[in-house]
Order: sequence, then C-alpha cells, then structure tokens
Amino acid sequence: MKILVTGCNGQLGRAVNERFTDSKYELVNTDVGDLDITDVDKVISFIRDIRPDAIINCAAYTSVDKSESDWDTAYRINAIGPRNLSIAATDTGARLMHISTDYVFDGNSSRPYTEFDDTDPQGAYGKTKLEGERFVRQFADRFYIIRTAWLYGDGRNFVKTMLRLSEEHDEVRVVSDQFGTPTGAAELAGAVEFLLNTDNYGIFHGTCEGSCSWADFTEEIFRIRKVNTRVIRIGTDEYPTPAKRPAYSVLDNYMFRLTSDYCFPDWHDAIRRYLEKNE
Repeated sequence: MKILVTGCNGQLGRAVNERFTDSKYELVNTDVGDLDITDVDKVISFIRDIRPDAIINCAAYTSVDKSESDWDTAYRINAIGPRNLSIAATDTGARLMHISTDYVFDGNSSRPYTEFDDTDPQGAYGKTKLEGERFVRQFADRFYIIRTAWLYGDGRNFVKTMLRLSEEHDEVRVVSDQFGTPTGAAELAGAVEFLLNTDNYGIFHGTCEGSCSWADFTEEIFRIRKVNTRVIRIGTDEYPTPAKRPAYSVLDNYMFRLTSDYCFPDWHDAIRRYLEKNE
C-alpha cells in the first residue's frame, strides 16, 4: 500500500512513520516544504504523479490562540487543505484519512460526545477544523475522519512543557476545571493503521479511554517520573487565553466500539508507556 503522509514532521506524522514499518507499506512523506496542501493545482499534480492508495492528512494549523487573529491561515490549512486533498483523492481513487479535533464541539456537555452529537465550535480553530471535515465529506469518495484530543508525541506538547516547568519551579499552576482525554500519538497511529486496512469509512472518535483534568494529567506525569513539583489547581478564569477552551470535551469512541473490535488503551497506560520510552 503506497501512502502519502502530509505533515510528516508533526507529532502524528512521526508516530505514523514509527508505526507503518511493515514491508507492505510504502510511505511518501511530505511537509509544508514538499507539498503546499493549500494549492489545489499543486496537490492534484503531485498526487497524480505518485498515485497513492491512501492519503493520511496529519497537516494542521494547531495553534488554538493564533487562529483567533490569523483566521485566513488557519482556514487555508485546516479547511482548504483537506478540501484539496479530497478532490485529489477522488480524482486518483485514493482513500483519505483526515484527523480532526474535539474542538468541533461546544465543550459544555455533561457526558462524552459521540460522533452523532451536534457540532458547535466556539473558536476559530474549531470552526476551521469543522469546515475541513465538511469539505472531506463533500469531495472525498472514500474517507475516514478521526476526531482526537489532547495529543502528545514526538514534538512540542503539554507533557514536555510540564516536565520542563517542573525543573524550573517548585510548583506549577494548572487548570483543573477543563476535562478531556490525553491521547498518545502512538495510540492514534495504531487506530489510523487499523482503519486504513478496512472499508469502514466515516467519522470516528479516537482518544484513549477515560478522562481527567489538565491538573490530574500533570499529577500523573509527575507521579510516574517521581517529580516532587507541587501542582496548584486553578480555574480557567485564572488562566485567560485569546481562545475559549472547552470545559468538557471527552469523546466517546462509539463508532470504533460499535463497528469493530478495536480498542484504545486507558490514558494512564498510554502516558506511562510514553514516559518510559522517552526517559
């Protein structure tokens, strides 16, 4: 299976490369310097040349706060990019794997969101990602959309930030009233591989199992690493940001559970494996 990977240098792109090592896969890795996914002519020409069996779109404009002041860039990458890849995928007969986010919801639920709950993004990042989903559904013949959340892997992420701060401070202040599910890029890459080898198309939620607050997550990171830095729990109102953060964005992997036997690990197990690997 020849697979085009966009955003290959991001956390998920790197995890995909670690995961897809079987000889049956031939990866064609691209990042922004190799393929501008916002240019439809370049995308179609590139994909016609390499004729992939599948496309994994790991490219995204993920700066939630900068999206508020740079809508055009966020929209081009998060919406127009997936649109162009979808058009090219249909043109060449490739299947498209697109990664989306929990930010497509309003973040005000009292129970985990399923794939069938109404979307209502509250900020520019979520709105542009939802538009990307809509373009994929409109233009791609065969597609998978996986919504994930709180991703960490090889690259800049919350885990590394907390560990760095723990070396610099005796205590860290972390929000305790926002809830979600930390998800390892390695675990998400496993779900990507699983789906790509099926004809089980559609929208899926893909996060590790369980849920916690950012403060809970930090305490677990410190516990595993035996860090003595104290976690000071604060409210969202004490940590203002340009973009509104969801208070509750736990996703229910309902479609994985209903249509397959694929299961994500518990978030505690995933972060332990990640930290042991990256000691």
